[in-house]
Amino acid sequence: MLTIPKHFIDDIIIHAKAEAPLECCGILAGKDETVTHIYKMKNTENDPDKYFMEPKEQFAVIKDMRLKGIDMLAIYHSHPHSPARPSGVDINLAYYPDAVYIIISLVDAAKPMIKGFIIKDGKVEETALKID
Repeated sequence: MLTIPKHFIDDIIIHAKAEAPLECCGILAGKDETVTHIYKMKNTENDPDKYFMEPKEQFAVIKDMRLKGIDMLAIYHSHPHSPARPSGVDINLAYYPDAVYIIISLVDAAKPMIKGFIIKDGKVEETALKID
């Protein structure tokens, strides 16, 4: 089970609200299923229903994770106008089978919904998140 400190969840929600009505995106990294770092990424898509991380920025983040000896644990993005569940596009673009895909729904912006998913070979399974 992925453990995420509450202050990172707060950061993700702030990021999602700041980018709305477009989707935000980012990477959570750490060790032993515990998040210790957040990387807020630029979404190169100008579309409220898609995200794509800027490739050079993503490469720099992966390099930084290697230098720090941490692993990519999760990829997060927001759904400003839809529920916290993977869309068909999300499933097709899930290139990291070992990462948890976290979706933040802002359908009710006063009470954002956050859920985690494992996406492998086109199959989606919800996974619990432990928020400390």
